Amino acid sequence: MSSTTRLAWGLCASCAALTTAGLVFAAVNDAAAVNTLGSPAFDAAFSVVYLAFPVVGALIASRQPRNAIGWLFLVAGLGRSVDYAFHGYATHALLTAPGSLPGGALAGLAADLTWVPSLLGGTALLFLLFPDGRLPSRRWRPLVWLIGAVTLAFVAGTVLNADPLYYFPAVENPLGVEGAGASRIVDAAGVAAIGLILSAVASLVVRFRRARGQERQQLKWLVYAAALLFLSTPIQPLLEGVVSDVLFAVLISLLPIAVGIAILRHRLYDIDLVIRRTLVYGVLTATLAATYLASVLLVGLAVGESGLAVAVSTLAVAGLFRPALARIQAVVDRRFYRRRYDAQRTLEVFGGRLRDELDLEAVAADLRGVVRETVQPEHVSLWLRSAR
Repeated sequence: MSSTTRLAWGLCASCAALTTAGLVFAAVNDAAAVNTLGSPAFDAAFSVVYLAFPVVGALIASRQPRNAIGWLFLVAGLGRSVDYAFHGYATHALLTAPGSLPGGALAGLAADLTWVPSLLGGTALLFLLFPDGRLPSRRWRPLVWLIGAVTLAFVAGTVLNADPLYYFPAVENPLGVEGAGASRIVDAAGVAAIGLILSAVASLVVRFRRARGQERQQLKWLVYAAALLFLSTPIQPLLEGVVSDVLFAVLISLLPIAVGIAILRHRLYDIDLVIRRTLVYGVLTATLAATYLASVLLVGLAVGESGLAVAVSTLAVAGLFRPALARIQAVVDRRFYRRRYDAQRTLEVFGGRLRDELDLEAVAADLRGVVRETVQPEHVSLWLRSAR
């Protein structure tokens, strides 16, 4: 085993150990006293799911050590694991059992330090460097320097900030300096981080438009995962708290999974097929759900019996499933996958002609034409076995 492989899996194991420590503290701490981004349950689930970043990072770094994406994922995962473990430690030392553990305030400060570096590392730099670990062009170098500057400004501002700690508002920053104006630096860095992420998304769009062949297929995986994450953002507030948290955690985990598939195993999967099925079943689910709700409402108003309305609506939706699926598949293929739709139509026409054609040479010519039109090979040859 090479030294880079040992280092990669060592960092991954460190992330797992820190996350486990955070889970232990979460189990023994007073949940009511914990200040989290969502809830203690969400923080636990999110931290476990976030282990996908260091795991995928270790896989990439051990197989392609020169690709910066693997090391980027490892650093981003390490940042989140440190955040979660130190947050749990500080909660126990400062709130659950005050004074039971040393350095509670410093642990709380360490937890405050990591969210912007992890965010920029797991998103902005990922969008800039994916899939080969290099920038799309030299003109994007200033953006990398800005990301580094904003990260350093956030870390320095958080360390020197004289305001109370973010996660622990009743605890003063043990390293804070009065009059340094660090709080404004921290706020500005947080806003700048969002702008940098959007700029990095723009670089991904530019790279995708210029990409061809294998690189374009790899980029499709990341674009697909990012699109699911962003499109779900307006939906999440409409869901129940636990459901929304679980959905967000699952969608976040799709980023490293998509990257891992694209870099390590992209030839084994057809991203166009995945996108097509997502479109088909997403539209089908929305259609059947709307039909069910409308049917329950109309039948309920007509007969005044809610149980009957539910039964009738369920039967109606079950009966609509197959025809709706076929219709939606046809619409999606015709609108977004025209080549597949045209190929299918060509095969249907050929099948109709084949039933009425008796001339073997004409059938062979038709078959060669269908293969050229649907498969589009460079050369077509047909050998016919002669009758004896």
